Amino acid sequence: MKTIIEPFRIKSVEIIKMTTEQQRKQYLKDAHYNLFSLKSDDVLIDLLTDSGTSAMSTQQWAAIQLGDESYAGSPSYYRFEEALRELAPFKHIIPTHQGRAAEKILFTLIGGAGKIIPNNTHFDTTRANIEATLTKAVDLVKLDGLNPEVIAPFKGDIDLVRLEELLETKADAIPMVMLTITNNSGGGQPVSMANIRATKALCEKYGKPLFLDACRFAENAYFIKMREEGYADKTPKQIVQEIFSLVDGMTMSAKKDALVNMGGWIAMNDDELAMKARNLLILTEGFPTYGGLSGRDLDAMAVGLREVVAEDYLHYRITSTAYLGNALSQIGIPIVKPVGGHAVYIDAKALLPHIPALQYPGQALAIEMYRLGGIRACEIGTVMFGRQTDGTEQPASMDLVRMAIPRRVYTQSHIDYCIECLEQVYNNRHQLKGLKITQEPPMLRHFTAQFEPL
Repeated sequence: MKTIIEPFRIKSVEIIKMTTEQQRKQYLKDAHYNLFSLKSDDVLIDLLTDSGTSAMSTQQWAAIQLGDESYAGSPSYYRFEEALRELAPFKHIIPTHQGRAAEKILFTLIGGAGKIIPNNTHFDTTRANIEATLTKAVDLVKLDGLNPEVIAPFKGDIDLVRLEELLETKADAIPMVMLTITNNSGGGQPVSMANIRATKALCEKYGKPLFLDACRFAENAYFIKMREEGYADKTPKQIVQEIFSLVDGMTMSAKKDALVNMGGWIAMNDDELAMKARNLLILTEGFPTYGGLSGRDLDAMAVGLREVVAEDYLHYRITSTAYLGNALSQIGIPIVKPVGGHAVYIDAKALLPHIPALQYPGQALAIEMYRLGGIRACEIGTVMFGRQTDGTEQPASMDLVRMAIPRRVYTQSHIDYCIECLEQVYNNRHQLKGLKITQEPPMLRHFTAQFEPL
């Protein structure tokens, strides 16, 4: 059949509060034009993030009832550990309350002034946690990944030539190499198995561990199945197992590809680093068998890890995201191509060329989407990445608006509504104006900055 149906039935519903355009204008003003500051009750379609916004299955809710809240040695931890080891058999598996907690622990231990951590593209909290230790976060995505119009199967790949040049000249300053799968800041683009394997070979050559920021590992695996030679007949689970067999460790926000609302972990094979990580975990998160999570969260993760590698689910997930992206492209709205796994990224710089980068075209577009249709999306551009560590401001390489699709939450009619809204935005695009920032924090300003329209 041509029609792709959701591989689930809806058993419980959450009522959406309908709002008018006039109301949304006031909500925007009250929020100082920062969509993070809106009340979620005032949002019709919330595409701000796919992190922690998944709908859990009946099996996950049932598993929650098994949650054991013992402080140490809970069976919930061992069920989680067993489920993860089916996919990623690392020697040490350490739960945290979410991904940024794992990042904080890792970079506190390996970072420091004068050090460098290369990645295909660091996401916002990853970069912030690295820079908080005075380490330099370097993005080395291949050049195709910086061009939204280029259609290539694995635009998330790291540039191996530039990576080796950095390792050759700065090896003493590099404690590890990272890869983000899929490459969130670069449009949700996947990384090929060949690139992971080649990156690992370079790391071995220069004696460096390779870690994954693996938030969307299952989506990345499905892209490998669809696009990379030699993987069409492998299951997503087999591909995931191969990915993790090639690396030395990982950080994870389970709020993405573990299909839960809270959770994460750090995993590795290094005994000494794991000992230090557990000690720091006890200071900041909790005992190593709960890591800041309740037992019920651990049990929900255990079930989610098995559900997320189901091929029917991944086929629905990737295809339904592409449905939105392809429709916007047909309207004429420039997007990052090909469509990523968890989100559609609109190229605001191309859509709104009359708005200069330092007047934040991505933010202007996201505000208009909410004003017109009550859709909340996320700017990933100069607001998020423009402020430099020396206090200056530079335009980001891309000004994108990310429409992140929560897992198992919205139906096709919700997405069709988004398409209709974006078509009106496209028709009115020449009337949009930029913004100025009136107040901002020193780090991660996009979360709490305040704006005024120009």
